[in-house]
Amino acid sequence: MTTFASLGVPNALAEVLSSQGKVDAFPIQADTLPDTLVGRDVLGRGKTGSGKTLAFSIPMVARLAGQLPGNRKPGRPRGLILAPTRELATQIAAAIEPLAAAYKLSVTTIFGGVSQNRQVSALKGGVDIVVACPGRLEDLMKQRHVSLDGVQITVLDEADHMADLGFLPVVTRILAATPPKGQRLLFSATLDNGVDKLVKRFLTDQVTHSVDEVDSHVEAMTHSVFEVDGVEAKKKLVQQLASGTGRRILFMRTKHQARKLAKQLTEAGIPSVDLHGNLSQGARDRNLLAFSSGSARVLVATDVAARGVHVDDVQLVVHVDPPAEHKAYLHRSGRTARAGSAGDVVTVVLPEQRKDTAILLRKANIKVTPVRVTADSPQVSELVGEQARYVEPVPVKAVQQPRQGSPRGNGSSRSSNPRSGGAPRRSGGGGQGQGSQGGAARQHAAGGGGGRSRRPAGPAASRTR
Repeated sequence: MTTFASLGVPNALAEVLSSQGKVDAFPIQADTLPDTLVGRDVLGRGKTGSGKTLAFSIPMVARLAGQLPGNRKPGRPRGLILAPTRELATQIAAAIEPLAAAYKLSVTTIFGGVSQNRQVSALKGGVDIVVACPGRLEDLMKQRHVSLDGVQITVLDEADHMADLGFLPVVTRILAATPPKGQRLLFSATLDNGVDKLVKRFLTDQVTHSVDEVDSHVEAMTHSVFEVDGVEAKKKLVQQLASGTGRRILFMRTKHQARKLAKQLTEAGIPSVDLHGNLSQGARDRNLLAFSSGSARVLVATDVAARGVHVDDVQLVVHVDPPAEHKAYLHRSGRTARAGSAGDVVTVVLPEQRKDTAILLRKANIKVTPVRVTADSPQVSELVGEQARYVEPVPVKAVQQPRQGSPRGNGSSRSSNPRSGGAPRRSGGGGQGQGSQGGAARQHAAGGGGGRSRRPAGPAASRTR
């Protein structure tokens, strides 16, 4: 392994990383840091979970504090990181803030789904580094709350996901507003859907580092395909898969079904929260906190969580609904077996889904033999392992939702198109009550009455490497 210190990372940053238990660099970090620390433009190709966040956070802080010192000016950041979703922007900021604090650099986030007032105030006060979703950032640029003419380093993270969400025209306008001589770092799993055009236009004499292709396999990740006879058998199997002691993420196709399943599991004594585009930012934050802290063991999500959710020790990913295409399968599956840890991936398949699922897995280069199972099959029991204790759900009082389209209630921005930042969404706060159920639930031994006991919540463990 190569240490951060041996790669030329300044002592102040190496000490911060060491205090977090991060001494040895991951491959994408070891490959790119020698170039990024001296100011080269870099194209980094690596799949999610490979450690890209620190690969660009370290050189940004090191260079802004050392080689590129400058005065903090209102509305004129010196470092810019673009991310496709609010969740990813928040987690990038959480990763870079301890590094920035070592040099007293300030960091703020900009994304839609919340009032812009706090963001505008932060910009007026002067910030060194902005982590932003493209839609809200462009809105604030048009309102002249922020200018990018002082940006010295620009990072584009998850560029291929930007393309999938239709953000490349906005991203192109934002990059064009930054100084052409600034350093630019672009990280992406693939170069399709127009990402290659960004590389050609905005990167100069770039160095390319490829660590993992999008369809490369993680050795510690196992894949299983469980075939069931019908809807009722699927329901029982999914509940059994959700019943283990470790964290698991269950992926659904629709927001409504994700919300419904999270509620059903919670009522069955398995604390669960949902994550999808209909939640307000506050509800998203509460639910992610419940999941990362351990008060909810299960996260039921749509593809909004396939990227941008970085939580340690997710033991199992379940494709309750197989995704529509193979890239989504790989990104969903990438929520487990991260940063060297092991993990399992299960796809639940109804009879009418078998043919499409076989095609999907072939395109993803996943070789696995489907197994016909029920909830009681030994293959399922072996995968689930020890079952968690029953958690009594706490009744949640009904909360009157704001009228559809109301400008009040959830703090959402006026725009409802993809330009408002993060993934395209519709206003509304469905499922917001789920976030507190797991944390307040009373726990019982499985199957028992008797005395009540609390199990301490698991450690908060957002992975950012």
